[in-house]
Amino acid sequence: MPIHPTAIVDARARISGSAEIGPYAVIGAEVEIGPRTRLMAHNYLEGPTWIGADNVLFPYSTIGVASQDLKYKGERAETRIGDRNRIREFVSIHRGTQGGGLVTSVGSDNLLMTYAHVAHDVRIGDHVILGNSVGLAGHVIVEDWADVAPFCGVHQFCRIGRHAFVGPYSVVKQDVMPYSLSSCKPEISVFGANSIGLERRGFDKETIEALQTAFRLLTRAHLNTAQAIQRIRAEVSPCQPVDELLAFIQASERGVVK
Repeated sequence: MPIHPTAIVDARARISGSAEIGPYAVIGAEVEIGPRTRLMAHNYLEGPTWIGADNVLFPYSTIGVASQDLKYKGERAETRIGDRNRIREFVSIHRGTQGGGLVTSVGSDNLLMTYAHVAHDVRIGDHVILGNSVGLAGHVIVEDWADVAPFCGVHQFCRIGRHAFVGPYSVVKQDVMPYSLSSCKPEISVFGANSIGLERRGFDKETIEALQTAFRLLTRAHLNTAQAIQRIRAEVSPCQPVDELLAFIQASERGVVK
């Protein structure tokens, strides 16, 4: 395998023969790197960490280091990263803690832009975009196809639902509903369905219109959440995304952004 002579690789690391380790990388014990994954330069990885195939780690990314949570006492915890992710410069991903299941996980086909921070016990799905300097506090869940624009901060234990778009500079303190378009003016609010993103991903017009109607009832009809859900069930054409939206709201422990 191509390992630059300036790289420091612990003898207990497990690295695929087709992976590439660039200059000045530091790879600790119990790090596993899959086929064709490329570390460009100055990357720092601690174990236990598992990284799948065809990932690219741009310079100065840091993966698997200890949590900043003051409750973390050095217990054995893990970091798991899937396939085909692009992890840009200065991204930091911290391993899990006892209080959050001992695992921080990133799925596949994600783009984590420069300076994004993924804290302890975060779970990121697939096809997610984290913009520049996005900060995810501990225990955050980001579901598939979510797009979080630059300079957003997400409070611990919040969820961001599937296909949601969160606009730049937003401060997220409650769950962000799936399929929603949210932005901060001056506080984060929902402005309807993420229609442009959904169209690009092949959702049909009828489904998007059903979601738009659901969001209007939730945010503009002067109804409380229970009343809005009742109206949605009575008036909106049933479809899987609307059902998923309602299930997400009813499972929320922090309340949802409206």
